Amino acid sequence: MDQIESLRLSQLKSYLKLISISYLSKKTNSCITSDKVDNILKNTYIFNDVVLVSKPRIIKIFPKSDMAIVWINIWDSQSSMKAKSLINRRFNIRSFIATICGANMNLSVPQCKNCWKWGHSSDVCRVQGAKCVKCNGPYQTIHHCQFVWCCKTDDKTNSSRLETKKGEPCSHSFKCSNCKSKHQADSTNCLVTN
Repeated sequence: MDQIESLRLSQLKSYLKLISISYLSKKTNSCITSDKVDNILKNTYIFNDVVLVSKPRIIKIFPKSDMAIVWINIWDSQSSMKAKSLINRRFNIRSFIATICGANMNLSVPQCKNCWKWGHSSDVCRVQGAKCVKCNGPYQTIHHCQFVWCCKTDDKTNSSRLETKKGEPCSHSFKCSNCKSKHQADSTNCLVTN
């Protein structure tokens, strides 16, 4: 076994989270992304010798909040020396001071299959009843075409809207209930988890 392979075997992952981060930029009103966080970390001296395992993951604290938490996984020694040296340190992200905290292992940010919000699982969801992944309506996704207005014709307004045929999927596009982009709430392209 050569020296490089033994170094890889001796490395473990450490899990950290960055708190007190603004989700929206005051100047441009744009959302913070994994790439922006990655750039900030690369240009911050306390992360000089830190290697990320994967892209940072971002989630808003609450759906209507303008603050976020960022999870980062780093390559570390068996004694977690890098993580220990980073925990409770602070640095600037935009005009906010972010704090680095230790975190439990997080394979990914959980998404509730009941309300489709990120950050919790279905077994702890506080929403009574299911939400539609397409339109966030108060019904299960399999009943979307039966309840939503876009899949039915409207004789009162003589609109040219075509009814979705029974058994066919809805072809209409919606805004994600999490990030307001044009995709379903369960999309891996959701900006909330980037």
